[in-house]
Amino acid sequence: MKMAKITAQTQAFDLVCNDIAADKSISHRCAMFALLSDQPSHIKNFLLGEDTLSSLSIAAQLGATVHREGASVEIIPPTKLSEPNDVLDCGNAGTGMRLYAGLLAGIDGSFILTGDKYLRSRPMSRVANPLRDIGAKIDGREKGNLAPLAIRGATLKAFRYHSPIDSAQVKSALILAALQADERSYYKENLLSRDHTERMLNGMGATIQQGEDGWIEITPMKNPLKPLNITVPADPSSGFFFAVAAAITPNSCTLIKNVTLNPTRIEAYKVLQAMGADINFIEKENIYEPIGDISIHYNGKLNAVTVDSNIAWLIDELPALSIAMAVAEGTSVVKNAAELRVKESDRITSVLQGLNACGIETVEHPDGYEIIGSTLTPSTINSHGDHRIAMSFAIAGITCGMEIEDTACIDTSFPNFFDILSEITGVTQ
Repeated sequence: MKMAKITAQTQAFDLVCNDIAADKSISHRCAMFALLSDQPSHIKNFLLGEDTLSSLSIAAQLGATVHREGASVEIIPPTKLSEPNDVLDCGNAGTGMRLYAGLLAGIDGSFILTGDKYLRSRPMSRVANPLRDIGAKIDGREKGNLAPLAIRGATLKAFRYHSPIDSAQVKSALILAALQADERSYYKENLLSRDHTERMLNGMGATIQQGEDGWIEITPMKNPLKPLNITVPADPSSGFFFAVAAAITPNSCTLIKNVTLNPTRIEAYKVLQAMGADINFIEKENIYEPIGDISIHYNGKLNAVTVDSNIAWLIDELPALSIAMAVAEGTSVVKNAAELRVKESDRITSVLQGLNACGIETVEHPDGYEIIGSTLTPSTINSHGDHRIAMSFAIAGITCGMEIEDTACIDTSFPNFFDILSEITGVTQ
């Protein structure tokens, strides 16, 4: 088992992040959405993480010709997506499995989606059930709730679906299915989740409109979409680890370059700002996404905060945000975050177990937790195979030193994480 030992940092740092990992969500979508065109797509700065490379490999298995030179990728779609001669392995990526389920539900052929042991334990009925309701043929363990998922492409019906879950993965799967349906479809969620899918597909020529009543109207594709020509921005979720590092280390600062500033992706920075960190957003122009830089400066001891809204906008950053809460003044509260329990690990339990091991008092609730701010102490942390848990406690180690078990999972989303961390403090792997 791969382990990392983090040395406590005793000096202030000034970190400029030019090489934060490319955005994982957008990279996944590039691999899939290129299949909806009839012309080659060109993607620069594609994330070379294990999960996104799995999505790219699946595109090739479905008949695309993929040329890759480093992080530059050309995807030449086939005239028609073909039935693969092997299972489609999504690795650790829930995004890959759920979005491909929506895409393949309307494609002629039989497809089997699988993944690693962690992905095979994550719930898929949230996608499988609404897809079945519109004609998809999907089966799997626990009546289609657990992978491997077997999909047989079928003719899909239009739908009006109000999702009980605010999830970009569910929404994106249903949008991909709706593009193949017989008439216009309508989708609604209580809180707008990440909208990369709508932005990117509209940029490719699809017609996806957000109504004032919250319903998203999706018009079926009559012709192939325009190809992608995109430079994937840096991932704000990955950059957030180093934002927290600056916010909790006296006299330190971090500048994160060329990151997406999509409002659905920077909510965690807004929360950290509300806790007292000095944060500024510098926006630039871009076709598909708002892009710019984020500067974070230490601004004194952080204050406790209550997080109970816009949870879908910061669900991935809550583990790292919890490290900031652990050293803040007062008791921080997280509510309405039950979705954390069905991520790569049960992140509520994983975070609190780790913080308890570091001497922090916590209270666990079914949909959230309380963290009583204090001083972190060194410990050995079990990542539970969850990349965000591993990276969050590595950042905690900056203040006190830390050993993190099972760090190989970090390669799924942020392969150069420890290279950047080593610019701040010592790392042994």
